[in-house]
Formats: sequence, C-alpha cells, structure tokens
Amino acid sequence: MFSKRLILLVLVLGFSLKSTAQVLKKERSAKKASIYSALLPGAGQVYNGKYWKVPVVYLSIGTALYVANWNKQEYLHYRQAFEYRTDDDESTVDQYIDIYTESNLVTIKNYHQKNRDLAYIISAGIYLLNILDASVDAHLFNFNVNDDLAIKIEPKFSRFQNENQFALSLTLNLKK
Repeated sequence: MFSKRLILLVLVLGFSLKSTAQVLKKERSAKKASIYSALLPGAGQVYNGKYWKVPVVYLSIGTALYVANWNKQEYLHYRQAFEYRTDDDESTVDQYIDIYTESNLVTIKNYHQKNRDLAYIISAGIYLLNILDASVDAHLFNFNVNDDLAIKIEPKFSRFQNENQFALSLTLNLKK
C-alpha cells in the first residue's frame, strides 16, 4: 500500500514539474551555420530553416559559373583564331580572314578573357555572401520582430526661443 502511494506521489510530482518547466527556445549557432555554408553552399540556410534561399544560392553560383565557362570557350576560340592568323603556316585555315583584322581578334580575345575573370570573381563573391547570409541569419534567429515594436513619425508644431517651429516627432513604442 505504501509503495503504491509512493509511486503515485512520484508520478504526480513528475508530471507537475514537467508541466511548469520552461521551454527553451532553440538557439542557432552562427559558427555552425557559417561552417555548413562554407562546406556546402546552402547548407547553412537549411540549418537556419530558410529553405527558400537554397535555390537562389545555387542558381546564382551556377549562372556565374556558366557565364565564366562560356567566356572561357569564346576566349580559347578567338585565341586559336589569332594564333592561326599569325603562325605563317599555309596549311591552317583562318575562318575570319575577311571578317576581323588581327587587332579585332586581339580585342575580342581580351574582352572574353576579362569577362571570364570577372565571372569567376562574381561566383566567389556569391559564395562568400552565402556564408555571410547564413551567419547573419543565425545571429538574428531569435530576434523579436512582432507587432509590439513600433516607430511612429509625425509632424509637430512647437515653440522654441519665442518662435513657432515645425518639426518631426519620432516615437518608439516597446510593448511587452
């Protein structure tokens, strides 16, 4: 009989303590999010629960790399055309003989080389922005953005040094 009462008391206390315990909010580690995004672009966004950002990251990096690859192919094509033009070999066929001059071929080659390099720099920048976004998102994960925060700007008419002054009033309301 005593053991049944003891078991009942432990169960009642256990459930009552469990019901009054505080629920902790899940914390996000900015360091983890940054490492995840550095290892696999978009993984930090998944860690933060921002799944919609993953396609944006991959499409951005993929587009920049596609543009870099296309410019690389064009650069190699025009470089080879310039080499054919200047190699003094009768057996090579110059397909741009009546279309471009030598200086035009050099200009086009340099144009595609510059754009290729720029596209690689842009893709590296997007990769770094992906890491930065994951870190900032993890830092702001538990930031309060409810409707109780308000800033109100309104015109105000006041008297200053015996003169009427028109001003703007800024009111910040923080409710709990």
